[in-house]
Amino acid sequence: MPKYVYEFAEGNKDLKDLLGGKGANLAEMTNLGLPVPPGFTITTDACRYYLENGRVPEGLDTEIDEKLAALEAAMGKRLGQADDPLLVSVRSGAKFSMPGMMETVLNIGLNDDSVRGLAAQAGNERFAWDSYRRLIQMFGKTVQGIDGELFEDAIDAIKQRKGTTDDLDLDAGDFKELVQTFKDIVAEHTGEGFPSDPREQMRQAIQAVFDSWNAPRAVLYRRQERIPSGLGTAVNVCSMVFGNLGMDSGTGVAFTRDPASGQQGVYGDYLQNAQGEDVVAGIRNTVPLADLERIDPASYRRLLDIMETLENHYRDLCDIEFTIERGRLWMLQTRVGKRTAAAAFRIANQLVDQGLITLDEAVGRVTGDQLAQLMFPRFDETAERTRLGRGMNASPGAAVGKAVFDSYTAIKWSRSGEDVILCRRETNPDDLEGMIAARGILTSRGGKTSHAAVVARGMGKTCVCGAEELDVDTKNRRLVAPGGQVIEEGDVISIDGTSGEVFLGEVPVVASPVVRYFEGEIDPASDSSDDLVRAVHRFMQYSDAARRMNVRANADNAEDAARARRMGAQGVGLCRTEHMFLGDRRQLVERLILADTDKEREESLAALLPLQRDDFIGIFEAMDGLPVTVRLLDPPLHEFLPDITELSVRVAVAESRGEKHENDLRLLQAVHRLHEQNPMLGLRGVRLGLVVPGLFTMQVRAIAQAAAERLRAGGRPCPEIMIPLVGTVQELEIIREESLRVLREVGEEYGVTLNYPVGTMIELPRAALTAGQIAENAEFFSFGTNDLTQTVWGFSRDDVEASFFSAYLEKGVFGVSPFESLDVDGVGRLIRIAVEEGRRARPGIKLGVCGEHGGDPASVHFFHEAGLDYVSCSPFRVPVARLESGRAAARG
Repeated sequence: MPKYVYEFAEGNKDLKDLLGGKGANLAEMTNLGLPVPPGFTITTDACRYYLENGRVPEGLDTEIDEKLAALEAAMGKRLGQADDPLLVSVRSGAKFSMPGMMETVLNIGLNDDSVRGLAAQAGNERFAWDSYRRLIQMFGKTVQGIDGELFEDAIDAIKQRKGTTDDLDLDAGDFKELVQTFKDIVAEHTGEGFPSDPREQMRQAIQAVFDSWNAPRAVLYRRQERIPSGLGTAVNVCSMVFGNLGMDSGTGVAFTRDPASGQQGVYGDYLQNAQGEDVVAGIRNTVPLADLERIDPASYRRLLDIMETLENHYRDLCDIEFTIERGRLWMLQTRVGKRTAAAAFRIANQLVDQGLITLDEAVGRVTGDQLAQLMFPRFDETAERTRLGRGMNASPGAAVGKAVFDSYTAIKWSRSGEDVILCRRETNPDDLEGMIAARGILTSRGGKTSHAAVVARGMGKTCVCGAEELDVDTKNRRLVAPGGQVIEEGDVISIDGTSGEVFLGEVPVVASPVVRYFEGEIDPASDSSDDLVRAVHRFMQYSDAARRMNVRANADNAEDAARARRMGAQGVGLCRTEHMFLGDRRQLVERLILADTDKEREESLAALLPLQRDDFIGIFEAMDGLPVTVRLLDPPLHEFLPDITELSVRVAVAESRGEKHENDLRLLQAVHRLHEQNPMLGLRGVRLGLVVPGLFTMQVRAIAQAAAERLRAGGRPCPEIMIPLVGTVQELEIIREESLRVLREVGEEYGVTLNYPVGTMIELPRAALTAGQIAENAEFFSFGTNDLTQTVWGFSRDDVEASFFSAYLEKGVFGVSPFESLDVDGVGRLIRIAVEEGRRARPGIKLGVCGEHGGDPASVHFFHEAGLDYVSCSPFRVPVARLESGRAAARG
């Protein structure tokens, strides 16, 4: 039979799949000889069995009983023993950290008898009854599904009656009263009451942790963080140690480095006379961890020693939860801590300098998504600003939006296109959807280890926590700043997650130092460079040396091309010529479409030719010496014509007035003639080149003349002509022959040799499946993954993203939109087929991708594995693709 339960000493940190992150790390700390309360872990295998079958696996209860008996023997007392009870916590612990998403129940083993024994043993009646009410409150909310506000309202009522806002002012009698009140709430809402049998408490709590894996907030968090849904969670049963025994006890969270900035030092929060949930929930404001040196010097020194041991052992930033019970330090958890993007780069760089990790490992610890976050703008420090208050800089960035005071409003306004800042006293897991929707999060309570701070850092959201001077009034939907200034819901505020400041109104933003570095404005070796820019520079150099794939940019004008080159692009992978037909040039396209004779058509094309040529000259100059892949006209022609409804109204109004608008009438006839039910699957791409005489020929001539002009000027133009939407080799053959003829003609005209490659865009399934045939007439392929995704899935991006995608994501049909990250199983398989067959037919064929997936980190790794020569993306994403391409190569 499989083994479902492991004592802490039986595991290690490499068993995260089986024991979850928390259980594996508890085992590792136990083996390191650190002070970990004894306990055991129920495996993820047991959770998966339970979720699939609706019951626990056979033999699990027997294994739990055996491990519990061993724990009781080691502790010298039994679970719930009346005169001296063993109490345990039941905590979730998945492979990947999911802060606040799943369940915890503390103090299991208390009932009406054992609470008195606990009071006698501790010599502290208040502590015992406080622990008991916590158990009923947690159990009622977590296991029995009772609204947590009912318990909070009862606590608030007693505090209000006593004229206090602090839990510490409640005495033993108050907690006895709360125990009875909580029992009444449980009885009223369950009809069964609170279970007094300790083993039954444990059994139900374990099943509740299993069930919490599929709780809506856990599902949402996994989707946000792309955590697989089939992993399940382990359950950790740990003997209780108590931080709420008095002012010589407490609980805290420590980081071996600052998770917000990455700076080395002592970071964390501590709370005297409290249990761990008080720190994470943010319901009481903590003191900085450094204050522990004054409160309990011996525990502080021991904690620093353990922090150093753990960081050196894990070779990374460690996030540590600890409890001090009457002066004795206990370690409750450690894990490799979540961090902001800036902290990730700084810490990886520091660890290389310290010799703890290699540069190869360091590059594996930073991501393209984190790099993109570092490139976001920040507030202009020179602009006039009205400061409302200041809190803790929990997660950096600049966020501007309308103040909202609940998750529902955040979601609703965000879907209407509004930027919002979610303002709460403290957040809890039920706020997750609102946190995702918001631009930033502001809380008046909690520290850097509160729920808001930890989740925001994990999501890369700007967050300011513990802004105590701001009174967040969620009931009246407003916040009040010092001096009485009131910010109502809907008023715009700006929050700075780097400084912790909160400002009234919209504060202007400026480019980040990382963008200025990529633009060449900051020399990483100069005094104007900081440690973050130097870390980015170091990792970019390493990635550029390691990567096999080139990185190009999608650019349609000289300005974008020049910026892309500054960002490190090695050419243009997609120049969309349709963008050159907009604005004032639209009239020339209208004349082309309305042409009744060959002469009129040739005149329209002749007018467009010099405009196209000048566009290409600018791009070739910006990318001198680097390839520029020019895609011939791809969209349907009707996209260059007026809207059919608007034009019909214009014609009808003119006719009703007896006016003559001959041109509008001809335009309307042309629009009707070209109208298609499914234009993206109609007359576009190579089909236009075959049906509209001279159109593609004019474009190729403009490319050729621009190249010839640049050659005359001493330049090194490297154009590549890409024919779009090819579905059969015959289409490609016809346009290719015309293109080569034009290149020869222009070369002879200018007295230069124009020997440039002609290739195609693979964006139809048939093209991918017949890539071997197509490669015989194509010198390169560029995968248009946007259209390839549409044609593989059979849906239009513009239509479906607004209609059913949200439902598909909620139901788990998609883990992530296939337009955001490549569908490896479907679209990816076609790409692999095309790569294999294309290279077999033409071994030297150049292969790239120019869809938006070229800048998506996960997709870049797939393209590396598939053997592509380059990816192309927007200029802003070029550094991201460079980094990820290097990471893919380093990973092997």
